[in-house]
Amino acid sequence: MIEALKLSKVFPASKKSKEVRAVNAISFYCKPGEIYGLLGANGAGKTTTLRMLATILEPTSGTAKVAGYDIVEEPEKVRANVGFLSTATALYGRLSAKELVEYFGRLHGMDGDALHKSVDGLFTALDMNSFRDRRCEKLSTGMKQKVSIARTLVHDPQVMVFDEPTVGLDVMAARAIARFIRECRERGKTVIFSTHVMSEAAKLCDRIGIIHGGNILEEGTLEALRARHGKQDLEDIFVEAVGEEL
Repeated sequence: MIEALKLSKVFPASKKSKEVRAVNAISFYCKPGEIYGLLGANGAGKTTTLRMLATILEPTSGTAKVAGYDIVEEPEKVRANVGFLSTATALYGRLSAKELVEYFGRLHGMDGDALHKSVDGLFTALDMNSFRDRRCEKLSTGMKQKVSIARTLVHDPQVMVFDEPTVGLDVMAARAIARFIRECRERGKTVIFSTHVMSEAAKLCDRIGIIHGGNILEEGTLEALRARHGKQDLEDIFVEAVGEEL
């Protein structure tokens, strides 16, 4: 599971900018077989939070446990159990789809039959065999996203982190990502998902944390949030929680 414990991130002041407290001592948890959604506007602290959980950024204070491992004290073990997916994740254009997924498998210590079995299984499950030997720079947006999914799953991580994975995608590609996120939950994986799209959060998340200014202001199931605010529309709930118009 994921358990954040007073997790904070402060970016120090520079000659051109003031100190920024991007995440302010937030605590929350996400259980196996659950999708926890971090819902917030751009700049709310979503990406910073997820990057700390994935050990891409080191927290200023506080910590988190991911799959039983501390992100500060055991980052390598955390990375071995996490799959991180974002539309900002770049692919190596000169590698074929198969070569790229195999490369990420090797980064996670896989080789031999275990690696080949995982890659072949993913390419079949994601219907990727028709372009497995095509260079990534020659792939369509949808194909590239499938390659990103495959390289995220190749080591069969128990925790999945999705940082606004549908931004910039067309409707069909976004639907494919949503379906993949649901499949992760059905397989018993722990899933945390960030978005600023209200409809995505309403459809996908078992529990929602509304984050604003680096603070989690509200948390609960959609039904609980509706009961608490007396509103049905998640956008109305969000605006009331943050206290300002979008």
